[in-house]
Amino acid sequence: MRGVIILNKEFMLKMIEDLSNTMGAPGFEDDVLFKLKRYSQDLGETYEDTLNNFYLFPKNYADDKIRIMLDGHSDEVGFMVHAITPDGMLKIVPLGGWLVYNIPAHKVKVRTMDNDYVTGIVATKPIHYMNEEERNKPLKDIAELSVDIGASSKEEVINEYKINVGAPILPDVKFEYWENKDIMIGKAFDNRLGCAAVLAVIQELEKEDLSVDIVGAIASQEEVGLRGSMVTARSVKPDICLVFEGSPADDTHSEEYMIQTGLFRGPSLRHLDKTMITNPTLQRFALDVAEKYNIQHQQGVRTGGGTNGGVIHTSNYGIPTIVLGIPVRYVHSHYGMATYEDFENTVKLGVEIIKEFSKENIY
Repeated sequence: MRGVIILNKEFMLKMIEDLSNTMGAPGFEDDVLFKLKRYSQDLGETYEDTLNNFYLFPKNYADDKIRIMLDGHSDEVGFMVHAITPDGMLKIVPLGGWLVYNIPAHKVKVRTMDNDYVTGIVATKPIHYMNEEERNKPLKDIAELSVDIGASSKEEVINEYKINVGAPILPDVKFEYWENKDIMIGKAFDNRLGCAAVLAVIQELEKEDLSVDIVGAIASQEEVGLRGSMVTARSVKPDICLVFEGSPADDTHSEEYMIQTGLFRGPSLRHLDKTMITNPTLQRFALDVAEKYNIQHQQGVRTGGGTNGGVIHTSNYGIPTIVLGIPVRYVHSHYGMATYEDFENTVKLGVEIIKEFSKENIY
């Protein structure tokens, strides 16, 4: 039995850091695509479509075999400027799913009309000026929050800061890696970890004589309704799809027997979420490959959430699809926590699934 690949950890961590630190709200993924193109420049042919979807066709792509699409998404949860108050505060609406009580008192970056970023703070009324009722009232609506960029008037926001209605806003977080604990902390792990995994799989397979064709397809606007993947699935027309996703971990608040996606347990292969019942034949094949090559993994039956797989598996005439979820604690907040070990095992499993795949595995 052949051994599994061993990634260049230093390079992979640098790529993850670079992608994590890059700003890319839904619909504003341009900077992320620039980084993806840079990291793909030696891997094959790339192009982008008008919806900010990114495609990578490896050098060994032949267009005459079973086609496997490797899906990720480039966007991250963020906000948009809804209105500017007369005293220069920014009212916001969410781009993607947020719990409102996770948002206040954090730093954010607001994109200017010149494509620079200005620092802001998500503000509420100071406690010193609240009455007892206001102090005890739970925060329920994002409309109660504002972003303060240090301006004093609407005119200053527009004319000096170059910020107007419609500007995207992202968490202001820098990537960290704790080598002694193998812990990564940063923003946008949902789903820059998936983006990095797609490129890593293609890199590891570039010199292989494969029985399949693979295409990387990094979709836009996943966080606001899986929109980009509606286009990528129709454009690529894959026979099967592997979705690489930063999946929410539940190991800090679940009984051991109920954990679906825990850190240091490998990729989570979900059988069910709100958008998809996973193709059981392809799922069984993937689990068998993980067992064959002794790749740590876990299984999940999710009662909530969804991925691009929800759109992809019903596209065209139906596309058998599985999800390889990299466990991430605290997704859809400013900070994510994940492990390099889980990322590496996800890539290893993706590589071995593709190497082992044949038509009989699914049809």
